[in-house]
Amino acid sequence: MKLTLNFITSICCVFIFFLSFSVEAQLVNIESKRMHTDSLRFVLNSDLLFNYTDNNGEYILQVSSNVTTQFKSKNLNSIYFFIGNVNLIRSKDEDFQNSYFLHARFNQKLTKVIRFEAFIQNQNNQKLTISERNLLGAGLRLKLFSKNGSLAYFGNSYIYEIESVDDSDQKFYNHRNSSYISLNQNFKKYNLDITGTFYFQPLYKNISNHRILSQFKAEMPLTKRISFSALYNYSVINFNSTLEDNRSSNVSFGLTLNL
Repeated sequence: MKLTLNFITSICCVFIFFLSFSVEAQLVNIESKRMHTDSLRFVLNSDLLFNYTDNNGEYILQVSSNVTTQFKSKNLNSIYFFIGNVNLIRSKDEDFQNSYFLHARFNQKLTKVIRFEAFIQNQNNQKLTISERNLLGAGLRLKLFSKNGSLAYFGNSYIYEIESVDDSDQKFYNHRNSSYISLNQNFKKYNLDITGTFYFQPLYKNISNHRILSQFKAEMPLTKRISFSALYNYSVINFNSTLEDNRSSNVSFGLTLNL
């Protein structure tokens, strides 16, 4: 068993430092980042990746950092949640990726199946048509069912967003709807947790201008403090205008430190 654990840990490290691939969109699946901690009131997760390669003066620098934290009230009915991450992949001549993301959310229990949520978000990615996105939103989250390690949620929110196009100095002020469905299955026998989520975010005045995000995430604890995770994202941003539509995919593997 010990040999198997060491082998898995070694493989995870190889994935992190040599096989990590990421093309990030301005859509982020908050659902996959939620923390299901029952009666635990405070949780902090963080990870850091640093990789530097130099071949005859031609270098590649990769830095990635993520922080997720959550605090619950004494009666466990109120939840305060924060996410932050930074991603940089730089060569001597250009940046292949240079992005950051910040998200804060308040969650209040109303009934056994309904919760109210309010959130604020700021994100920046200079490699996309929409280089910066700021939003403020509020809505409801419904628990569809919870049984035998299976969870299903549906959420709907109103979003006010400000989007910036760096190349043309344009700004767009939008009123957008956001709907999602999330399915989670925990396999206790294998200590494996799998989550699948689908988002649809159209403008209220023009449904053809929309964002679609689908994501699959698998996570498996290696020790009490370290977990291995695999993540796949696929997103489409349809502007229904003269702006170029965006399609983005994301495949990543890594270790998460749980404090």
